[in-house]
Amino acid sequence: MLTTEEEPSTRGDAPDPTPAPAPPTPTPPQRAPGRLLVLLALLSAALMALHAHLPDTALNLGSLFQTLLPWTGLAAPALLALAAVRRSRLAAIAVLAPALVWATLFAPTLTDKSKSASATGNGTTGHGTTGQGGLTVLSHNVDEANPDPVGTARALAGAEADVLALVELSEDSTPVYERELAAAYPHHAVLGGVGLWSRHRLSAVAEVEIMPWTRAMRATAATPEGPVAVYAAHLASVRVSGAGFTTARRNEAARALASAVRAEPAPRVVVLGDFNGTYQDRALAPVTSQLRSAQREAGNGFGFTYPAGFPVVRIDDVLVKGMDPLAAWTLPATGSDHRPVAATLRF
Repeated sequence: MLTTEEEPSTRGDAPDPTPAPAPPTPTPPQRAPGRLLVLLALLSAALMALHAHLPDTALNLGSLFQTLLPWTGLAAPALLALAAVRRSRLAAIAVLAPALVWATLFAPTLTDKSKSASATGNGTTGHGTTGQGGLTVLSHNVDEANPDPVGTARALAGAEADVLALVELSEDSTPVYERELAAAYPHHAVLGGVGLWSRHRLSAVAEVEIMPWTRAMRATAATPEGPVAVYAAHLASVRVSGAGFTTARRNEAARALASAVRAEPAPRVVVLGDFNGTYQDRALAPVTSQLRSAQREAGNGFGFTYPAGFPVVRIDDVLVKGMDPLAAWTLPATGSDHRPVAATLRF
């Protein structure tokens, strides 16, 4: 019997074929770590470098940026910390850009530029210097809501300046300052909310019309070295609100003050007061382009004055023409919400 060898059946004996692995899902390209930080660093450097050209068309933000310009340097350590978190070497290097720009703008401000070590005594109080070829002046917004005008007046008298300019005087506080300052300052004049006290005779006292009500005045101080035109000014307040940085009234007052200074015939001019704006704010350029800041030329540091408890801006200043600042400084806080500022000037 013939038999045929059957091929072994493989049905059901072989394992199921293994499915082919799925192709890997393509990973979307990721942005380089720290790229956003690099862009932010370069942007902050550009804003600082070009601050004078930032437009004021949108809510006066250019003016506000210049008011807070010294604080823009905080962008550098903040970005550096973020670069460390991201472990981005490129971002850390980019932080050098805003740091260098800020240093270029403000490093000289941080040095002591006073030209006379004895001009300011211990650095917090001044001493009358008339008769020694100098004149010490002091400016203070005394704050009409000041709870201690007596203490404020005595602190100002203790500074021993030759001329005081006080702004934001009220009907109630003016007699207090007149009484407390009488012994040290035999000459004074008050117009509205501004006043001048002087060791030297004052003449040609007049209002300077910068607003509908009296906010500025001028007088001639007869110093032994010659006459000096002294201005006390309090520009209109500014506000930061939903409408932006509202500065219209202040800017108008600044232009009016600038016109008065431009028309001033005296060769020596000192403008003291609360400008409600910083020296670098381009809106005050009509005034600051004619005058020099004593703090910038002979001070030590930024000399911030407001708010008194923790000053972040310098809106009170001593501006001069025809005199050389020897020293400038900020005094300790009084009962006011502003700190006083002073300077010693050389004829």
